[in-house]
Amino acid sequence: MRARTLLDGWRHILADATLRPLFFNTALFQGLVMATQPLLAVLMLGPLGFTPWQYGLAFAAPSIGGLLGSRLARPLVTRFGQHQILIVTGALRAIWPIGLAFLGPGTGGLLLVIGVELGLIFCCGVFNPVYATYRLERTATDRVARTLSAWTVTTKASTALLTALWGVLGSLLGPRTAIGLAGVLLLATPLLLPRRTAAHRSEPEPEPSRT
Repeated sequence: MRARTLLDGWRHILADATLRPLFFNTALFQGLVMATQPLLAVLMLGPLGFTPWQYGLAFAAPSIGGLLGSRLARPLVTRFGQHQILIVTGALRAIWPIGLAFLGPGTGGLLLVIGVELGLIFCCGVFNPVYATYRLERTATDRVARTLSAWTVTTKASTALLTALWGVLGSLLGPRTAIGLAGVLLLATPLLLPRRTAAHRSEPEPEPSRT
């Protein structure tokens, strides 16, 4: 039953012209962002000489950006429109991670990480509720559970796969180069955002009539 649910969810997502690009965008974006986290820990706590409390501060302080972004999501959508905010914030969030490739030691490096993470988390804070609403509005109510299950399994699997792959790349190329490569690939993820808005499909699709 579980496999059938996932297959039905993937079939629905891949057949939809607006959900399909958003699906690949979120899976790739989340996977690449998370794949760099272990490498950042190795780089910051190793060669760059940051202490554990500095490492914790670098990722804890920017969390306020997520709260601010989520609070601004609704008024921004009201003013500029859902699709416009989805495209703009989806593109902006992809710009920040490349900055981590230029991370250096000391206070300057710490402020760089805080700044990059703040910008990234803020953009994600705006993007995430807008994209979640966008996805639900384009999924019939009888397909929501299957769609969300397939979406979640795919993003988790892609994150695990890319994290393992980037661990290998970090060993071969060095953490900084691997982080930079992820940043470059993230710059291409806005190309996978939906370019047009489809009609809402929040109601169950009617069954074909039988004669």
